[in-house]
Amino acid sequence: MNTTLRKSILGIAGLAIAGGLAAGPLNHDTTTPTTSTPAAVQADKPNTGTLTPNGVQGAQSHIDLNGEQTDNAKAIIAATKKTGMDERAAVVAIATSLQESKLENLGHLGDRNDHDSQGLFQQRPSSGWGTVEQITDPEYSTTAFLNGLKQVDGWKDMPLTAAAQTVQVSAYPDHYAQWEQQAADLVAQHWTS
Repeated sequence: MNTTLRKSILGIAGLAIAGGLAAGPLNHDTTTPTTSTPAAVQADKPNTGTLTPNGVQGAQSHIDLNGEQTDNAKAIIAATKKTGMDERAAVVAIATSLQESKLENLGHLGDRNDHDSQGLFQQRPSSGWGTVEQITDPEYSTTAFLNGLKQVDGWKDMPLTAAAQTVQVSAYPDHYAQWEQQAADLVAQHWTS
């Protein structure tokens, strides 16, 4: 939740409480204390500071996602939660997948293939990421990526592109950064769904 919205909600709640104190309690039965709960606030929805602690780096790209791509983003988030990693890990994973495959679970592309790269993260069986069946399974490939990310000392404090590049070892190491905002938006939208 952004700071302005949070302050607005807290301000309204404060006015309501102050107004209630000035008017006196509505319930005159003193044997049962009344408690008020604030309006529905999604406290567990990730905030920008968690999702992009270093801010968004560089010019950003954005693509409109179809149902399959959205389902793959949700699968990455679910796998991230299953591994016990946080929202930032999901942002790094989704941004990486956006760069590598545009969140499409790619099989072998023939002459257009980058060696034997496949799946959401374009992982290679010949590089030890797993079998073709494994790396084209969104949960497996995400878990494999996140296990690599866990091995990167200080990944949470790094710019996204540096963390992703350390795991992926891409020929285009700076390209991950362009997907950080869309990845953060996807995690914010689907983390609690």
